[in-house]
Amino acid sequence: MIGLEKDGGLWTVTLDRADKANALTEDMLARLCDIAETAQDARALILTGAGKVFSAGADLEAARAGLATSPSWERLSSAIAQLPGLTIAALNGTVAGGAMGMVLACDLRLAVPSAKAFYPVMKLGFLPQPSDPGRLAALVGPARAKMILMAGQKIDAETALSWGLFDRIVPADTLAAEARALAADTLGADPGIAAGIKAMCRPASPPTPSTP
Repeated sequence: MIGLEKDGGLWTVTLDRADKANALTEDMLARLCDIAETAQDARALILTGAGKVFSAGADLEAARAGLATSPSWERLSSAIAQLPGLTIAALNGTVAGGAMGMVLACDLRLAVPSAKAFYPVMKLGFLPQPSDPGRLAALVGPARAKMILMAGQKIDAETALSWGLFDRIVPADTLAAEARALAADTLGADPGIAAGIKAMCRPASPPTPSTP
């Protein structure tokens, strides 16, 4: 239910459980973690889904068994964030819940016009994964991050674009091609250049307060 296609240095990972809104089981999440942790040789990685929903987050039965708060979500997003190549989330539809983490960890986010984003942790009664709020706030600002995480707002594609959560809205029939086109320069360059640019784009750490 997790597809992996390798075309030279381009890896395309597809969530393929369309009949269940690509809700992730424990095995699917583990497979995603394994792929992300072994993708160091990928010059670019595209993350997408089958059907009309990117992912509804954790599978309902698995969530009730504890998957919703599993540390594997953080393991996955951390592995994606640490990849040296360009990472692109090509959202074929709505992204919800824990699935937001892997999307926030990507370098770029494309979405179809019908896509929405929401992360209802407050309503469900648990904290988001540790890195997700910081990554979300870095994209949309602290107040808008709280709109999503604390006020439970479901953000449509146009709003997500204007807030900086999505980088581009594209038609569904050109989503895959658009993602590949964005990866083209990175695929054709020295991998060290891509890794160097990513390192230079990371936010600088705040200065450590001096001791009187």
